[in-house]
Amino acid sequence: MYKILLRVIYILINLTIIIHISTAYWWHLGTYSIQNNGLIDTTKSTQSFKDICQNSTNLSYEQIEICLRSQRILSALSQAAKIGKEECQIQFRNNRWNCSTFYNTSSIYGNVINIKSRETAYVYAINAAALAWSITRACSKGELTECSCDNNIRRKQRKWQWGGCSEDINYGVIFSKKFTDSQESHNSSEGLMNLHNNEAGRRALKVKMQRICKCHGMSGSCSLRVCWRRLSSMRAVGEALGNLYDGASLVKVVERDGKPSKLRRRDPLMKKLVKSDLVFLEESPDYCEPNPKLNILGTKGRFCNRTSPGIDGCRLLCCGRGYQTRLRQVQEKCKCKFVWCCSVKCAMCNYKREEHICN
Repeated sequence: MYKILLRVIYILINLTIIIHISTAYWWHLGTYSIQNNGLIDTTKSTQSFKDICQNSTNLSYEQIEICLRSQRILSALSQAAKIGKEECQIQFRNNRWNCSTFYNTSSIYGNVINIKSRETAYVYAINAAALAWSITRACSKGELTECSCDNNIRRKQRKWQWGGCSEDINYGVIFSKKFTDSQESHNSSEGLMNLHNNEAGRRALKVKMQRICKCHGMSGSCSLRVCWRRLSSMRAVGEALGNLYDGASLVKVVERDGKPSKLRRRDPLMKKLVKSDLVFLEESPDYCEPNPKLNILGTKGRFCNRTSPGIDGCRLLCCGRGYQTRLRQVQEKCKCKFVWCCSVKCAMCNYKREEHICN
């Protein structure tokens, strides 16, 4: 009897661990901010970075170990989560789901993230990319002692040569992979989907790397051109992933020995799946009406574009419910003139602005 009881306790503990890891999201660290060498949560008093890492219910054990390395790493993690959330809201600002949720929930993206939809695919991809971006930028600024510039690309080209401080994207990508992927299972359909989209986000970041060059020589002759690699803006990466979101692939899980093994397109006539694609396993829910269970706000009260045929247009965004039009009095700067030297003076003009709001 005693052995049976111990066995039950062991199973329950492991089940709790599995549930914790499968429902925890590291981007909750975006709720913290750095002030006076302390980390502040909006709902708690100032805590040390070690307290935050150790007490977080949103991190796996491997992520806690990484988090505990230094406060600067936690700062980069927090910054990455904020960047991911911001980019999601910008890219989805005109969609029925605009990457927002109820204010009274602790979930950053709401329970929508529990559905294996194309929206979830984007969230995982943008956050994995944002983490690689944040770590890479911290390395080039000297904020992390573990890394600096990328000195591996020093080969000469015909008309220019590598120099300067190339940002070490490879270190950022490896860090992001180790951190984000450790939270996922290779033996579940959800885990395979999230791992694939994490990789797609990191690849989108690498593709967007820029080559910046500067001329050297007498009187601007540009006899020598020195170039280095630099990260593009996260806005460019967010837009690239937004395009991938529009063409995301509906996939199914292929099993081997009774366990999920890999993902494959459901439509056999489509081209073979590649690692840079965004993938999803379930169709998206209806974002038209409020759904408290999923933390979906619905589109009632959203501003729409009456003349647009796209998703931001009143016909699609309002889901056929119609819309109201109102005139609002606004004040804006006008008749601006440059005054020597050196200022710009403007008048304030009153305008009537037409706004359209979903019923």
